[in-house]
Amino acid sequence: MRRAIFPGSFDPLTLGHFDVIKRGITLFDELIIGIGINAEKKYMFSIDERIRFIEEAFANEPKIKVQTYTGLTVDFCKKVDADFILRGLRNPGDFEFEKAIAHTNRKLTEIETVFLLTSSGKSYISSSIVRDVIRNGGDYSVLVPDSVVVK
Repeated sequence: MRRAIFPGSFDPLTLGHFDVIKRGITLFDELIIGIGINAEKKYMFSIDERIRFIEEAFANEPKIKVQTYTGLTVDFCKKVDADFILRGLRNPGDFEFEKAIAHTNRKLTEIETVFLLTSSGKSYISSSIVRDVIRNGGDYSVLVPDSVVVK
């Protein structure tokens, strides 16, 4: 079975994440959305909200699982028997950052990182931009799946 982890904080899930996940499920038998928990980080959304955003967005996709983890992503991969890490790339800056992490992970383990470019219409979206729009009362509904929009 080809199992991959798509790690992130998903604070919140964006249309960029959604795009990479939808395309990633065509490559793997199972895709675990790994919500990393970092005690040092202040999140806008609770872990329960972030899990709900993802589970509702992919309610009809049996190949998607959602789990939380702490520590190194490669250790989480070993724990759930995943041989791949899926990452999305929005721009050249993302590539340089992600390349360094992928090389480090490969040095530590046999786990391969697979990169997907976000679709061109979504490459500008980031969770930090979405959080800024929300904090300032803007219409963020065009940046996130419906499951994230407060009704």
